[in-house]
Amino acid sequence: MPNFRLNQPITFKEGTGFTIDQNGIELYVTDHTGVVFSIGQAVGSGSNVQFNEVTSSKIIIDNGSLILSSDTISGSFTQTGDISVSDNLVISKDLTIEGILTAEKIETEVSQSATLFESGSTLFGDDIDDEQYMTGSMSLTSSFTIGHKVTEISNDTSLTDGSSTAILTENAVKGFYEPFQDNATYMRKSFAHTGSFVGSSTASFTAATASAPSGLTSTSKEDFMFFLNGTIMENNSITIEQDDTSLLLKVNNDTIGYSLENTDEIVAFGKFNT
Repeated sequence: MPNFRLNQPITFKEGTGFTIDQNGIELYVTDHTGVVFSIGQAVGSGSNVQFNEVTSSKIIIDNGSLILSSDTISGSFTQTGDISVSDNLVISKDLTIEGILTAEKIETEVSQSATLFESGSTLFGDDIDDEQYMTGSMSLTSSFTIGHKVTEISNDTSLTDGSSTAILTENAVKGFYEPFQDNATYMRKSFAHTGSFVGSSTASFTAATASAPSGLTSTSKEDFMFFLNGTIMENNSITIEQDDTSLLLKVNNDTIGYSLENTDEIVAFGKFNT
């Protein structure tokens, strides 16, 4: 077979995206010469192809399930890594986040106005006429202010704290004032009884003294006034003693300056039970 030689050599030069093993070499083809062109990666339908940059008016992925066109993404996709948005992100429909959403500030504007700040503070409404509705329970660990700072809702029936920032429950108010009902009944007990002569220093009243409720001083002679023939008897010269169903009045004849007589009218006024 005769040999051929090109009158002018053939020269292949590499371009963007592919290489030539005979790059820039003048080939006269005097002998059999092989030239290998390579594009750096497989581009078969089953290959994983990577590009640093792709310019296209439209990219259709997975038979149209995801379309990238101009500034629009149509379809659904799953983001498994990080995504960074340096400008505004506008979503016209629902956004579902199954993990944690972290933001410096969140503002909502549709049928309500609410702002969530990075510090943890929250602003509801933007006008004094706005009304906020909540359904369910609300738990506060700090305080709230409605003209006056409130730090707790207290259920303390004894009101021992004396707090100026606590609101009382109905149970706390009822529990605190309930003993005063008994106190009020006791305080209103004021009865008069006429005594009987027993001796020159003793008179007897058929009555029992009222029992003071818990928390009050026990009933004593200080809760009574005794009158002898219309004249009040000196308190420091008398003592009283409950003897079963009778109250005994005992007189110190020396300090009071007289003795009781059978004809005397002795009247007691004070905290008898009935």
